Amino acid sequence: MSLSSVRLTASQIIEMSSSGTSELERVLSEYLRSQGIGAGSVGEARSWRNSLPQLARDLGDAGLGGIEMLVEQRLPLTSKRADVVLAGVDARTGNPRYLVVELKQWGAAEQLDDAENLVAVPGTAYRQSLHPSVQVAGYVDYLKDFVAVLGETNSAGASIGGLAYLHNATASSVHTLLSHTSTRTHPLFTGDARGDLVAHLRALFAPEPGIGAADLFARSPVAPSKQLLALAADEVREREQFVLLDEQRVAFDLVLRAVERSRRGDTKSAVVITGGPGSGKSVIALALLGELARQGRSVVHATGSRSFTQTLRKVAGHRSPRVQTLFKYFNSFMEADRNGLDVLVCDEAHRIRETSVNRYTSKAIRHDARLQVDELLDAARVPVFLLDEHQVVRPGEQGAVADIRAAAARRGFDVAQVDLDAEFRAGGSEAYIQWVRRLLGLAPGGPVPWRDEATFRVDVVDSPREMEHRLRAQLALGKGARMTAGYCWPWSNPVDGVGLVPDVEIDDWARPWNVKGDRAVGDAPPSALWATVDGGFEQVGCVYTAQGFEYAWNGVILGPDLVWRTDRFVARREQNRDPDFRSRARVPDEEFDRLVRNVYKVLLTRGMEGTLLYSADRETREMLRGMVNPRG
Repeated sequence: MSLSSVRLTASQIIEMSSSGTSELERVLSEYLRSQGIGAGSVGEARSWRNSLPQLARDLGDAGLGGIEMLVEQRLPLTSKRADVVLAGVDARTGNPRYLVVELKQWGAAEQLDDAENLVAVPGTAYRQSLHPSVQVAGYVDYLKDFVAVLGETNSAGASIGGLAYLHNATASSVHTLLSHTSTRTHPLFTGDARGDLVAHLRALFAPEPGIGAADLFARSPVAPSKQLLALAADEVREREQFVLLDEQRVAFDLVLRAVERSRRGDTKSAVVITGGPGSGKSVIALALLGELARQGRSVVHATGSRSFTQTLRKVAGHRSPRVQTLFKYFNSFMEADRNGLDVLVCDEAHRIRETSVNRYTSKAIRHDARLQVDELLDAARVPVFLLDEHQVVRPGEQGAVADIRAAAARRGFDVAQVDLDAEFRAGGSEAYIQWVRRLLGLAPGGPVPWRDEATFRVDVVDSPREMEHRLRAQLALGKGARMTAGYCWPWSNPVDGVGLVPDVEIDDWARPWNVKGDRAVGDAPPSALWATVDGGFEQVGCVYTAQGFEYAWNGVILGPDLVWRTDRFVARREQNRDPDFRSRARVPDEEFDRLVRNVYKVLLTRGMEGTLLYSADRETREMLRGMVNPRG
C-alpha cells in the first residue's frame, strides 16, 4: 500500500515560490486530483501560497535545504492528510528522522476554559477546532501505529516527532495555547519565535539530503487497520487502542465537555456525530465508553442492530459477563428513569425506529408508547447519537438529524453537531465512497468511471461462482472476505437433518442466506456473528447482517430489484423479497426507491481493500463493466 504525497525538497519549494506560487499550486492541485479529491479548497491554496514557502525558507535558513518535504501526506487507510512530513537524517544518530508539521494560518486563537483540547479561532467557519499540538500528536501516533518503518521494533532505527507552526500568530495572540501539556512533546511555534523553530530544526536534522529517508518511508509496508470489534474488549477494559484524528477528537472532546457541564450545572444537552461508512463513528463510541467508564460516569452503549450489539458483547465481554451489560438495544429504554444515566451512546443511530413497541411489549406499556427518539433523549443527561443518514434501509427508521433536533427542541435543550469527513473503510478512499454514491444516484452528477487506486480495487465478475473463487483466494491469504446480496431471493427456514436451504440461486450456482436466528445451524454461525466468525463465508449475507461491519474483501450481488435501464437505475419492487417492503401503503414507491439504493450503498461500502461486483441483470452487468476500470 503506497504512502502517497507530493515530494519536494525545501530548496525546490523556495525556488518555485521565488517567481510566484502558481507552479507550486499546480503541482499540488494535480496531486489532489489524482487522489480523487479535487483541486483543493481555497484554504488549502492559501496555505500552499503562504505556509509552505515560509516553512521551506526556515529550513533553508537552518541549512537544511536538502530535507524532503512530503506535502499533503496521506495517512494510510484513511482519507486524512498531514500538511507536511519532513524526511531527513537524525542529527544525533544518523538514522532516518521524520517530523510531522501542522501548518496553521491563524493569527490568533484561544483555548476553551472547559475543554483544554479545543480552541476558538476568530473568523473561522467552525466555532471549535482541535489544539494544533493535539492534532499533530494524533498524526504522529497514527503513523507509528500503521507505518512499519516507524514502529517500535523497526530495524532502521527511524524516529518521528511533530510540531505545529502558526506563522501568522505571535506568542501573545495564542498565549493560552502555549501552556497545553501536548506542547511539551509536540511544540507549537509562532511567527515571532521563528529563530526558535530554526534552532529546533537544526537540533533534529543533519544538513544532509533527505532522499534516502523519504524513499524508506514511501516503501514502508503498511500494517492493516486495527479492526473495531477485535479491539473492543481492550477499549472498554482501560486501554486506548484507537488514535482519534481531527473531527473524531473534536467530537470526543465535545462529548466530554458536555458531560462535565451537565455535572457542574445540572444541565442537559445532546451531541450528534454524523459521518459516512468507516468515518470512525463506532471508534468514537467505544472510546467514549472506555473513557467515561474510567471516569466513573454511568454510561451505556446502545444500537438498533442485533448483529452489531451481540458481536460487541461477544468480543468486548468475552472475559467478563459484566462488561456485556454495557451494550444495550434502542428499545431497552421504554421504562428508563429520566436522566438516569450520565451518558447514553447511541451508535448506528440511523436505525432508530418510530417506537420501541414489538410483539413482546406488554399492553400497558404499548398503550402509552412514546417515540423511540424521545425515550433515548430522556434516558441520559447527555445522549450522544452517531449516525449516517444514507444508511437508513428500512421503513420506519427515523434516525435523521432533523428528527433528533426536533425532539430535543420540544424538550428545550441544545444539540451540538460534529460532521466527520474522513473514511477509514474502503482503504480510506473518499473517491470510492463518492463513486458509489454517484453510481446509485445518492449524490449529484450521475455515475462516473472508476479507476483503481493503490489502496482500493474494484472489479466486475462474470458470475457469482467467479466471485466466490476470487474471494476464497483472499481468505487463503489470511484476509477477511464475505459475499452479500440484495434481498431478491426466498429465505427459507433450515430443514431438519439437512441444514440451510441454498435459496440464492443464479444459473448453476446456489448458496444459502446467513442463518436467521441466534443459534448456529451446522457450521453456519448465528446471524449476529455471520460477519465476524469462521463459517460465515459459506453463506450469503444480507444488509441486516452486514451493516456496521467490515472485512478486507467484499463481494456484492446486485439483485433484479435495482437495474440499469438506458441511462439510470430503476428500482423494481416486484423483484424484492423483503417483507418490510411489501406494503405500498406503508412504503410508497418513492420511499422504496430511496431505501433500496441505501441498501446497496451499505453493501457496497463494507470492504477495506477491494470490492467485487456482480449483477443478476445482464444490462446492469454491461453498464458496470463499462464503468469500472474502463480502457483508454
